[in-house]
Amino acid sequence: MKALLLYNDRDFDMEEPLPWNAEALTQDLSLDTLFEAMANQDQFLFDVARKVILLGSKDINTILFRQENLRDCLRNPTVLREAYRIVVDGIEEKRKSFWAFFSRRSPGSVLYGAIESMQIFVNKLRLLRNIADEHGQDFRSPGFSRLFAMLKQELTEDYFEEVESHLKYLKSEHDVLISANLGIGNKGTNYILRKPPNLKVGWMKRFKLAAGRNSESFTFHLDPRDERGAEALGNLRDRGMNLVANALAQSADHILNFFNMLRIELGFYLGCLNLYERLEQKGIPVCFPVPASDDKRIHSFVGLCDVCLALKVEEKVVGNDANANGKDLVIITGANQGGKSTFLRSIGLAQLMMQSGMFVAAESFSANLSSNIFTHYKREEDAAMESGKFDEELKRMSSIVDHVTPNSLLLFNESFAATNEREGSEIATQIVSALLEKHNKVFFVTHLYSLARGFYEKGTDGVLFLRAERGDDGSRTFKLRAAEPLDTSYGKDLYDRIFTTLNHKQK
Repeated sequence: MKALLLYNDRDFDMEEPLPWNAEALTQDLSLDTLFEAMANQDQFLFDVARKVILLGSKDINTILFRQENLRDCLRNPTVLREAYRIVVDGIEEKRKSFWAFFSRRSPGSVLYGAIESMQIFVNKLRLLRNIADEHGQDFRSPGFSRLFAMLKQELTEDYFEEVESHLKYLKSEHDVLISANLGIGNKGTNYILRKPPNLKVGWMKRFKLAAGRNSESFTFHLDPRDERGAEALGNLRDRGMNLVANALAQSADHILNFFNMLRIELGFYLGCLNLYERLEQKGIPVCFPVPASDDKRIHSFVGLCDVCLALKVEEKVVGNDANANGKDLVIITGANQGGKSTFLRSIGLAQLMMQSGMFVAAESFSANLSSNIFTHYKREEDAAMESGKFDEELKRMSSIVDHVTPNSLLLFNESFAATNEREGSEIATQIVSALLEKHNKVFFVTHLYSLARGFYEKGTDGVLFLRAERGDDGSRTFKLRAAEPLDTSYGKDLYDRIFTTLNHKQK
């Protein structure tokens, strides 16, 4: 049995390594906030969300497959939570049972443990089958339709009756019927546990069968004090039970693997449901994005929000609209504290969420897939740095260049501002130009006027210029509009606001 809820043709691999820049993406895009909202204080869900989102997918069909599955989950939240609970309970009960007999590894103890495990799993599989029977018609996605159809087909009533019949027999106290062959040196080989005669045969028929037995059959008895004889018979019993014990243990492991995978894949959708409910409570719009192939240049949205900021603050966050279709480069300038970094973070978050098959925090969103996603944000100088800020920036940029492939998405936030305006602009211009030549898409937040103005004056059609709005009174709307770059970031607004506040407090 396979879950197949994250991929159409294979299970999700939790052991797959994360991208080399996973730590930088997590820091720059505040991803832990997103993972925590999805986890809802469950560390396992946190780990699943982190893995699935950071790995993402570069295949449109996989993304659309997950979107359809997620739509089903949002329509049937109670069923999803119940299915997840059943799976987790089965795994936890198996774990507790496992430790009870872990120290005893004889065939008898293996058989006992496998019987206990199978009984746990049979009970949980019945509950999953009941969900499939009662709610299967409410799910229309390819993933869940296939899962419920598989549960109905494989977990029939005949299956449960047969399994429980075998388990009941194996748990009961009875004699063991074993066959064996004589090998070299008259040593026993091919020990096999045999199915016993029908125990429901009446006493009269058993009497007749006994009376008609071959007269050449033999019986022997052990002396009660014959410890070595009892040990030898015990070894014979263990040999006969060994194959059955191993087969039953393998069956239990097979079901456990199915439960573990189902927990992972249901867990991702449960994390999405947790996030959806949080955003719904805050009145944040969500939509299922429309992905395009990575060789296109699509990037348009309405009401796009920074989902992590929305999760942190009480106030409703401001969404932004833009149409960067056909653009390779988006340069964002404007007033300090005008929402530029927040906007850049919303771009990265939406891209990661889209490529993992999730909804995004927007009224509408469409973008081409990216072969890789990179962030290059300014870093505050600290004791851990082995060199200056500008040197550290260049080293991080060099690492990105080593890993960049065509059709990557690169997000720059105040990069190369650790040196003077002229040098920073020149370096940034050369780097951005080289990235564009290799067919990449770049979003660049900057105060480097020479950088922004240089691209503006070239008048290339493939560049979109956005500017953070500023009211006539110096207020910030946190809206970005298409506009040419200015040679000021209105830092005086902040100076006046801060020092006016300080002077007022001193008085």
